Amino acid sequence: MRILIVKLSSLGDVVHAMPAVQDLRQALMPGNAATAEGASIDWVVERGFAPLVRRCAGVDRTIESDIRRWRKTPWRSETRRAFKIFLAELRQHAYDAVIDLQGLTKSALVGRLARLSPSGRRYGLANRTEGSSHEAPARWLVDVAIRLEPRIHVVSRGRELCARALAYPLPKTLSYGLQLQTDAGRSAAGPFESGSAAAASVRRPLVLLVHGTSRVDKLWPESHWVELGQRIINQGYRVALLHGGEEEQLRSQRIARALGRQASVWPRMDLDTLLDQMARANGVIGVDSGLSHIAVALDLPHVQIYNFDTAWRTGPQAAEHQRSVVAQPAPTVDAVWNLWQQVLHA
Repeated sequence: MRILIVKLSSLGDVVHAMPAVQDLRQALMPGNAATAEGASIDWVVERGFAPLVRRCAGVDRTIESDIRRWRKTPWRSETRRAFKIFLAELRQHAYDAVIDLQGLTKSALVGRLARLSPSGRRYGLANRTEGSSHEAPARWLVDVAIRLEPRIHVVSRGRELCARALAYPLPKTLSYGLQLQTDAGRSAAGPFESGSAAAASVRRPLVLLVHGTSRVDKLWPESHWVELGQRIINQGYRVALLHGGEEEQLRSQRIARALGRQASVWPRMDLDTLLDQMARANGVIGVDSGLSHIAVALDLPHVQIYNFDTAWRTGPQAAEHQRSVVAQPAPTVDAVWNLWQQVLHA
């Protein structure tokens, strides 16, 4: 059986789709092998997030798109050439199932462009779920539109959609299958190995602070970060601040200056490097952002900070060493600190 997953972006959304792939592996690939004869999983994703998908256990082929860029320059010759190459790669195989996990018109259109086997079908969402993006045309562009409960965790949404599309029981265990880069010669199985296993022996006394997010109303006060960072340093750890743009970099620098020599600002890194560096930390404290969701996928001790009650939809699920804290207008430093002590000793 050949399956195509369509989940184009963004960083956190791609992370949230990874458990659905692990479910598919368990249900359709005996022995939980990365590939099995007659069964494979391909994934279409925006180029910027392709390194993440290439590290997702069980993905046979990562098909990179540049739809965001192509839409800005649709008539340029280089855009047409790039799209032609993308289309050829997308249509290289005929699929028994094309599953649109995004529920947007553009993702559904990508699914329509893919080739089906004689018995193949396209699956997608029939309805919007609370707090998640969905566009009505997406349900008309699939062969089978599946209706889900409107109030559902974003990870569960993808898992349930795949399970109902291919009629297998939803596994009780949750796994992201995010792998870390290793020296190619170290493992006969290939250049990747399990995140938690790889990181266990090389973690250092370092806590990562993820203060940046795409929405202003998700930010935690800068003074809170300084106070929290000082407590972490007093406990014997160093802290590192991550950033994804100029404004976040300036904020990182201000916080680091206030904390002194035990605080550093990480430089901008490509996604591959960032994943491996994050995996070596002792834990992560962050707001609701793509990097925080990566911390969850890496199975790191993690506290996720919410200024309003959406943790039920995107926060860590049922792991004692990964918890969310919610309060308005923002959680206190004491609340975050106390929860951090709990996850460290879970």
